[in-house]
Amino acid sequence: MIHLIQRGLMFGNLIHVQSASLIERYNRALKHLTNHQTKLTNFHIDISGYSPEIGDELDDPLYLNHAGVNRQFILLTTDQKKAPLLNAKFSTSREILKEFILKNESQLFALTARDAVAGELVNSVYAVDGPAKLFDIRRVKIEADTTSGTVAEAQALADNVDRFMREDDAWFDDVLIADMISSAKRTGDVTRNPVRLDLMEFEQHNFWTAHFGGLYVFQGMDHPALISSGSKEVLGKLPIKYTFDMKDRNQIAKFLEYNDLAEPIVKARGIDAAAILRQKMDFIVIDTAQESGIDLAGATRRDIRALARRHAQDLPEEFHGLADLLRWAEEGGKWPRITSDHPAYFYTLRSADHGDRDLVNMLLSQLSPKDVRQLFICHKELFYKLYAGWHDTKKSYVADFLDREYQVDKAGAREALFGHEPDMEPPAPKRDGPWGVSEKKIAAVGPWGAVRGK
Repeated sequence: MIHLIQRGLMFGNLIHVQSASLIERYNRALKHLTNHQTKLTNFHIDISGYSPEIGDELDDPLYLNHAGVNRQFILLTTDQKKAPLLNAKFSTSREILKEFILKNESQLFALTARDAVAGELVNSVYAVDGPAKLFDIRRVKIEADTTSGTVAEAQALADNVDRFMREDDAWFDDVLIADMISSAKRTGDVTRNPVRLDLMEFEQHNFWTAHFGGLYVFQGMDHPALISSGSKEVLGKLPIKYTFDMKDRNQIAKFLEYNDLAEPIVKARGIDAAAILRQKMDFIVIDTAQESGIDLAGATRRDIRALARRHAQDLPEEFHGLADLLRWAEEGGKWPRITSDHPAYFYTLRSADHGDRDLVNMLLSQLSPKDVRQLFICHKELFYKLYAGWHDTKKSYVADFLDREYQVDKAGAREALFGHEPDMEPPAPKRDGPWGVSEKKIAAVGPWGAVRGK
């Protein structure tokens, strides 16, 4: 992984903790949450306060995420909102933490000036001992406070102030007055500077989880389903009607279509579809070259395309399917018939514009793993796993490419690949075509039948 770490593609954007005061605050929070402390004099933390160095020290990569549920967090600075989430067990966790920090940024800025804020992403499940348990996770609530309980004490002081103002004989309650004075010394004037965190709740209907080999749970859909990275047979009975795995390509394609979750790249507005297709083809050439032992050191795009011409007969169906689609897009050639059975099919799609866009792009990247750029952007856990098994030449080429083409403008690259322009016209009615089937066929066979284009 050294190529990735050196270029900031792995463990990038972590927060460096090295001052004695911050380490002391971190240790107080760590003791408060886990009863552990670190002896390290400097380390790095992610958005949740997890440190890979402390994970190594404690020999526990889940020291803030016991059993992979109800993730705990430690905030030392609001700058953690820019950091990644390492060892993610749920795809929603980073966005929940980021939204919590943004919503409470001014309060957290004031609180972390004096203490660490410790908390937890709480749901009703404390251990996922079977896949069915995932369906009990419907809402995630954030609980947080400083290690000294500043927020709770400030709330108690505010309640006492309200009581003092409301009750006629409060002036004669010496105990109440003493409590207010004592609390105010620690919290300040809560009437002028309220110390309050918006402890939000989030619905979690659609998500990816690393549990059980990787599962995509789509509960909040017109046609709900679970999609497993491994064999669906080992999951047992689940409280959802349809369960697929990565071999069920036709059913997954229909699931995406019937829920309006994906769109063909060549029909997407506001993107250079031809450039995206060419890049996907280059990555497939790289993958083939690696398997053939071809040296990729210093290879340019021109070199990659020269390789494609010389070894066209060795290139897989994914390449040829995308080449046919590129000819149609650039030259108006014959429309290629690429059904869900074709290896290139999922390479031709991206998520449509909806609230689960990142989740769908994550699924699509797993279904088209040779597109290493999309895989890195949308599914880092899988990217790192596959990267470890590549030859050194491919590792070096991919790391150099991502550093050169993606790191310099992450936001621009994401917008170019996945951004959406607003539609200027109402959507056309669905009809038979190369990307789907008609509503009549859906009614005839049911949403998950093995419908294929003729």
